[in-house]
Amino acid sequence: MKQEIIINKNPLDVINEISVRHKIKRFMLVCDTAFESLGTFDEYGKIKNIAVTFNSFSSNPLYDEVCEGVKLFKSERCDGIIAIGGGSTIDTAKCIKAFSKMSDNELYLTQKFPENDTPFIAVPTTAGTGSESTRYAVVYYKGEKQSVTDNTLIPDYALLDARNLQTLPLYQKKCTMLDALCQGIESWWSVNATEESRKISQKAVAMILENLGGYLSGDQACADNMMIGSNLAGQAINITQTTAAHAMSYKLTSLYKIPHGRAAFVCLPYVWEYMIKNSKDNENLTQVFKNIVSTLDCKTLWDAVNLLKEMNHELFGKENVTVNFQDIPLLARSVNVTRLKNNPVKLSNQNLISLYTNILEEFATGDITVLN
Repeated sequence: MKQEIIINKNPLDVINEISVRHKIKRFMLVCDTAFESLGTFDEYGKIKNIAVTFNSFSSNPLYDEVCEGVKLFKSERCDGIIAIGGGSTIDTAKCIKAFSKMSDNELYLTQKFPENDTPFIAVPTTAGTGSESTRYAVVYYKGEKQSVTDNTLIPDYALLDARNLQTLPLYQKKCTMLDALCQGIESWWSVNATEESRKISQKAVAMILENLGGYLSGDQACADNMMIGSNLAGQAINITQTTAAHAMSYKLTSLYKIPHGRAAFVCLPYVWEYMIKNSKDNENLTQVFKNIVSTLDCKTLWDAVNLLKEMNHELFGKENVTVNFQDIPLLARSVNVTRLKNNPVKLSNQNLISLYTNILEEFATGDITVLN
């Protein structure tokens, strides 16, 4: 079925209506440890037909943790899934749904995706990943990020309730918001972009930037818009997939525990800078870049690159991160080749090494190179 996006409606009424519609008798609730601190917890706590709750997973979900969720889903004879949380929570629920229909006798990650009509409701509690509207999930197997991708992973219902953002810590608001902004920009220039996806990307980027200040200062109307902007970025990336900035970010997160959104956003301007310098003869891409510059309310390409670098410093200050420059070859080797194919300008291993050198320098010193 086509996903239904439901914005700022009474969640209890909506979920109970969905439950009746699909004749769901036993929901699995997948949630993170922050679930009980939500201002809306009392409402969600009244959802009928919750057979079991699963919250035993890491912020970067491990394959073995997901397998435990699959066992619980099956043993409790669940026939529906509700995920209430951030991207990791929703990704965990996606994998539980997908793997629950597969054979237990071999690695789930190597199996084909069977038909799967298990009703799935996603309620995001961050404005960042857009996972509630994508066919992607991330799980870590033996220390390496694994992408799980199939249309059956897209939740049937996405409930956008911006009240869930009220208790989100400021640092997490910043990191998740930057993830959404990265997705909006990367989907815009992806080689897989379509006319439809670029319209969605433009709307997402504009909405995120227009509401950024108010959202971080606690304005509820801006939070409403940020939740929608984040979802739009997710819709765009669902069409196009991410590009080099995201591909380069994952090992930074697993190696140095840098939050995903922040890691991707630090990579973004350096990747863009490289692409500008190496795509001067590509008129179509140059026009895409100019459209992004206009939406960022900048005059030149370099102004836009500098804006992204300066945004990171305004949001986090000179917060140094302990990094090891000897890890650069490892970082370069870790980049997912498939994601790089989505990038409009090719990157060699040597290019990646050069980019990571600049990125680690910024993390280590807090300094940026402003371009003229």
